[in-house]
Amino acid sequence: MGNLLGGVGVREPTTVEDCDSTWQTDSEPEPEEPGPGGGEGPGREPAQTPEPPERAGGRPRASPAPDRDAEAAGAEQEADSTEVSAKPKRSFYAARDLYKYRHQYPNFKDIRYQNDLSNLRFYKNKIPFKPDGVYIEEVLSKWKGDYEKLEYSHTYIQWLFPLREQGLNFYAKELTTYEIEEFKKTKEAIRRFLLAYKMMLEFFGIKLIDKTGNVARAVNWQERFQHLNESQHNYLRITRILKSLGELGYESFKSPLVKFILHEALVENTIPNIKQSALEYFVYTIRDRRERRRLLRFAQKHYTPSENFIWGPPRREQPEGSKAPKTPAPPTSGHHSQTSMHKKPKDSKNPSAAGRVNSKAAEDKKVTPREPEEETDWPSSEAGSEAAGSGDPEREGDADNSSPQPEETIAHALEKKESASPSEKDEERENRNKDCESPGETGSHDDALLQ
Repeated sequence: MGNLLGGVGVREPTTVEDCDSTWQTDSEPEPEEPGPGGGEGPGREPAQTPEPPERAGGRPRASPAPDRDAEAAGAEQEADSTEVSAKPKRSFYAARDLYKYRHQYPNFKDIRYQNDLSNLRFYKNKIPFKPDGVYIEEVLSKWKGDYEKLEYSHTYIQWLFPLREQGLNFYAKELTTYEIEEFKKTKEAIRRFLLAYKMMLEFFGIKLIDKTGNVARAVNWQERFQHLNESQHNYLRITRILKSLGELGYESFKSPLVKFILHEALVENTIPNIKQSALEYFVYTIRDRRERRRLLRFAQKHYTPSENFIWGPPRREQPEGSKAPKTPAPPTSGHHSQTSMHKKPKDSKNPSAAGRVNSKAAEDKKVTPREPEEETDWPSSEAGSEAAGSGDPEREGDADNSSPQPEETIAHALEKKESASPSEKDEERENRNKDCESPGETGSHDDALLQ
């Protein structure tokens, strides 16, 4: 009859935002307390309806790497390439890969018989891993501490840390949901799985210090951190290890390891090259949203440059109308703006009357506190622009309706001055002296002259 559910599914995510629900429910600070590991509960991402089948491994890869998972190889390569650029960019391939993992592979189908159980049988020491033909007990006893072998062998990692996705070792088998349940119930397999985890941590320069998953620097951390900082293909191994921990019942072990790596990369600066993979991949293997938020807030606090941190909560847009736009300032000179700030008659047929008006203006200035921009002899062009663009309708109207050319006003005033009678000139000089006697009013004579 075929698979009746083959055509049923939800739309596959097409953007990073569709894949990342970390800040979906809460973007405000929370108490820094560890979230529950594994199982269903608050903060856990809900199970999704099945998506259309899609084979993992459709991602492009920049260069071959024998130990890289087909699904994540191109994604990690893309993330690493952003180290060179000035500002990092979220990888859609990484976001989609971790979305599928956190949602229990919504397109996954158990296509093998349940009695195969290759991964469980390997961990029960019943079959060797292929193609090397090595049993798990030999790996744990003879490969432990052999860093050359662990570094340059590329076939064992898929067997030590199985997933429900195909890696580049096609002899390794994907986990099935039934096999996962059987694995968790087999004490022998779980014991060896934890030994394998400790072996790989030591290879990276880290040690497991308790049964809750807390980790610390190993004795050989300096040498191994230097190697880890340079051998970036190991970052994909860490991603696989974190995923496998979650699949086989150790979800709570992820957060301590990721927090330790972030601390070493961002605070201690011992493995700075790992920070991009840690933020793009390691954090997002954690299924609990609260734990991811807690780790990302820690990273944001120590990330430099801070403006390049792109994994935090989305910025809230200001509602429309919250801030009125400023009216653009018309291009005016300092002389023109000074003229527009004081309304005076354009013409004065009686020069003595003009002098009295000027004197009256000077007296008003003594009483009325001056604006900051009036404290200089001549306001700069910037001050004039601020005055014109301050949003005051009266001032803007003055600027638009003032005499077209300040030079014409000055010439007109000078012409009147020459034609005035001696008595009128004396009166004008007297007014000028009064203006000069006023402390802090050095610009009042110039104001009068412009009128």
